[in-house]
Amino acid sequence: MTDADEATKANESGGGSEGGGSSGGGSTRKEIYTYKAPWTVFSLAWSHRQETDAQFRLAIGSYVEQYSNCVQIIKKKPSPKNPSDPTYSYENQCYVAAEFDHPYPCTKILWSPDVSSGARDLLATSGDYLRLWSMSDDGLGVGTLTAKKEALLNNNKNSEYCAPLTSIAWNETDPNLVGTSSIDTTCTIWDLTAQQAKTQLIAHDREVFDLAWAQGANQKDVFASVGADGSVRMFDLRSLEHSTIIYETEKLEPLLRLEWNKQDPNYLATFQVDSLQTKI
Repeated sequence: MTDADEATKANESGGGSEGGGSSGGGSTRKEIYTYKAPWTVFSLAWSHRQETDAQFRLAIGSYVEQYSNCVQIIKKKPSPKNPSDPTYSYENQCYVAAEFDHPYPCTKILWSPDVSSGARDLLATSGDYLRLWSMSDDGLGVGTLTAKKEALLNNNKNSEYCAPLTSIAWNETDPNLVGTSSIDTTCTIWDLTAQQAKTQLIAHDREVFDLAWAQGANQKDVFASVGADGSVRMFDLRSLEHSTIIYETEKLEPLLRLEWNKQDPNYLATFQVDSLQTKI
């Protein structure tokens, strides 16, 4: 499949340096790249790795109303030595570094937060199952990658079929832990080394739509979730006998997404379905 992309370069008044820097007049220059996928984009995630050839890697997932869907890894060609060269074109700067089939659309895509030396370059996707993919250079020397499926994890102990997963959350303090939420009212915490569930709990009275880990070394066992029952609930892996409902919508309207403040763990943000409001 050929990648179709275009890039447009928008300049604010006057000249300027590449990438938003300023020059004598204090003006700035912006580069805006637009990648056009061959399908509707439904999910995306940036890579965390610091290596020079991995700093611009964007994973995107398709939304096609059929079984066969797709994930692409998008990279950008190296910047020109002389960005002011009038002969240089900013079109066609994004390219598909890897592409692999995915059953059903990905409800969420995440790269591993582990950027330590020797850590595996992993990508997680949720949908009908939790899947782990490893990325590696394909050896062709043109910046392309090979994707290999490392694991397919099923949160249903009694069937080969998994209840659809609505979201995933990767523990940044302990990258061996990944959490998933499901329409079957459960949250499952996965041990990636063992490739099995560490624990599974009934988290809500109805479907669970999202979950997020608390930030900070002292909070690595704490996560929260939201769901169709209109509540935000907090859990601690060290004491799963109890959970805390920290917020409920007035008429128990479903809450769709949840995000934890990475700078101050006292703040959570969420919003409910078909609402203009965000609750913090």
